Amino acid sequence: MVGKNTLGVAPPTIEELSKIAKQYYLNLSQEDLAVYQSVIEGGMGSYLRLAELSEPKLQVKYPRTPGYRPSQSENPLNAWYWRCSIKGKDNGKLAGKKIAIKDNICVAGVPMMNGSAVLEGFVPDIDATVVTRILDEGGEIIGKSVCEDLCFSGGSFTSATGPVLNPHNPAYNSGGSSSGSAALVVNGDCDIAMGGDQGGSIRIPSSWSGAYGLKPTWGLVPYTGVFPIEATLDHIGPIAASVADAALLLEVVAGKDYFDPRQGEVITKPYMKSLIGDVKGLKFGVVKEGFGWDGISEQDVDESVRNATAFFEKLGGVVKEISIPMHRDGVHIWNAIATEGALAQMVLHDGMGLNWEGYYTTGLVDYYGRARRAMADNFSDTVKFVILLGQYMADKYYGRYYAKAQNLVPVLRAAYDQALKDVDILIMPTIPMIAMPIPVEPTVAEYFKTALGMIQNTAPFDCSHHPAMSIPCAKSNGLPVGMMLIGRHFEDDVVLRAADAFEKMGIYK
Repeated sequence: MVGKNTLGVAPPTIEELSKIAKQYYLNLSQEDLAVYQSVIEGGMGSYLRLAELSEPKLQVKYPRTPGYRPSQSENPLNAWYWRCSIKGKDNGKLAGKKIAIKDNICVAGVPMMNGSAVLEGFVPDIDATVVTRILDEGGEIIGKSVCEDLCFSGGSFTSATGPVLNPHNPAYNSGGSSSGSAALVVNGDCDIAMGGDQGGSIRIPSSWSGAYGLKPTWGLVPYTGVFPIEATLDHIGPIAASVADAALLLEVVAGKDYFDPRQGEVITKPYMKSLIGDVKGLKFGVVKEGFGWDGISEQDVDESVRNATAFFEKLGGVVKEISIPMHRDGVHIWNAIATEGALAQMVLHDGMGLNWEGYYTTGLVDYYGRARRAMADNFSDTVKFVILLGQYMADKYYGRYYAKAQNLVPVLRAAYDQALKDVDILIMPTIPMIAMPIPVEPTVAEYFKTALGMIQNTAPFDCSHHPAMSIPCAKSNGLPVGMMLIGRHFEDDVVLRAADAFEKMGIYK
């Protein structure tokens, strides 16, 4: 019977309505509130009926056991959050491949923490679309890789499970927020990993750990079943020990998924066929503004990337320096979108946000929504920063600067597109510096520099949505240097072709 309240949907009290009224600057008397309470009680029938209806769930096609939390002895880099063994079909493109899944991606029956104490204990009841696609092609999922607290750090020290150590030197950051994914790949603990990228979170750990990490064109890989940060910035993609494995995983997970509103027209390609070992006929633009960031760039990194570009000429490409002045403003545009947008979607609206049509992970919304209100003090300082600054800007300026930043995104995108009319690939350092040391009792300045002080070159392409890939090109003081290759929208195949040709030169060892 509609209206029988058996499932926890309760009408508001006068006190609750009074609090809401004050929140929205409404001057309502107790008599007014009583009237509204009566009207609201009469209008609750739809919510009561929704509570009774069964909702559709994303398909969980393959059996699995929950797995286990690994001991320190089998997790020396602290890069695994959870270990398991989930096998899909017996054959397929990924047959024989062992794959780690970033712990912001839902795997049914396997705990998901998203790096945050606030989510500890949550177990999804769905498989993200990319998980199903991996299993459909014969891949074995062998665990969840540690990520940073709600994925909001480029360093690898903010996860509630502790810092992820760099596989080249454990005193240094592996990079974030896909910290565990890159460390596990480089350490040989898995063949390939799924990562996520909103400000550089695939490319930063790939650069600092020495992996091959591709942020695909926005929307190429469906985000369904993944914890969002900001829908206009959300990307997921592969991190691998070789370009071939990155291309292979992309070939499996890319493609249309009608549950994901980030996807409009999606253009997929046979990415493995693009790995032809040369770049004959391709033009490369070395972006002047990606080098020499005052007080940030390290000379050895800039020189290593410039030296690496010469090898594209040996492979038959044309290399020239170009200028994109707007690139220097990209990080500022990103800052406003990521701060206010993440507050709205990741915090105020409990991860899933509102106003989009697609698949909502309701179990996650419910668990996280309750937990964040009870355990907000457990958020990392980076997440608290987003909450404080984002709410201040919303209260003081009513979303004006978020709106202005979004209006500037087409200008930024057009600046890159204009350059990409003359060249096929843009080149710059992925990160202006090699990996930073893991901070021990850092000052506030040291904490935020290590968490967010390296995104100058990566963040703009989350706004512009161009495919961008970090490939290791050299070492400095024993730590990897990443070179970033950026291509036209949905020309991920061209980016992979160039990366593969460089890898096959054997420059990075």
